[in-house]
Amino acid sequence: MDAFYALAEPRRRRVLELLASRGKMSASQISGEFEVSPQAVSQHLNVLREADLISMERQGQRRIYAINPESMMGVKEWAEKVTSMWSRRFDALGEALESEKKARTKKRGAD
Repeated sequence: MDAFYALAEPRRRRVLELLASRGKMSASQISGEFEVSPQAVSQHLNVLREADLISMERQGQRRIYAINPESMMGVKEWAEKVTSMWSRRFDALGEALESEKKARTKKRGAD
């Protein structure tokens, strides 16, 4: 499963935010944070596990979930790469606009 597919759903992003801020949590603790059925939350947890964004360990009958930092680093690196590309494009656009502005100012001065 693709990490970005998993991240596309707001509840799944919220699960990641909870785990990032609170650390390990049981399925029931996570479910308690949502106004949907525990089964619905369980499905979201499964998607996140399949995308390798979270891990699960069993402690008796409880399932304890934690964020997978390695997979999250992959998402972070992709976001940084895209941000860098867009920054370069915006910088180039800014330079082109400034050059155009200077050219127009010169043209007005010559008229």
